[in-house]
Amino acid sequence: MARILIVEDEPDVLLLLENRVRGAGHDVVSATNGEEGLTLVATEKPDLVVLDWMMPRRDGIDVCEEIRASDPEHQIKVLMLTARSQQSDVDRAMAAGADDYIVKPFSSRDLIERIQALIEGRAA
Repeated sequence: MARILIVEDEPDVLLLLENRVRGAGHDVVSATNGEEGLTLVATEKPDLVVLDWMMPRRDGIDVCEEIRASDPEHQIKVLMLTARSQQSDVDRAMAAGADDYIVKPFSSRDLIERIQALIEGRAA
């Protein structure tokens, strides 16, 4: 079982994510904005962060860069889950330190498979 932090500002999406990730057997903590997410990264020490891009009080790119600055050895995996679908968005997120990128709307099965792959240290 891994500890997963979900940072998502849309309540319905957050509830869906929490239910799916818990259903896959993981411990879940959640935040509804970027600042709260960073606080939980420091206090909860998650194995993986599922991170939205467009959020209040620091966007996902800022949060990802901050995680990487405090975790240069990539102990915490970051999966961006966002509606931003342009290749330039994917490139920007990866440059900020994201380990994987999923575009909304998403398949719950794909999300769980990719979370598992990141936790196990293998390519999705």
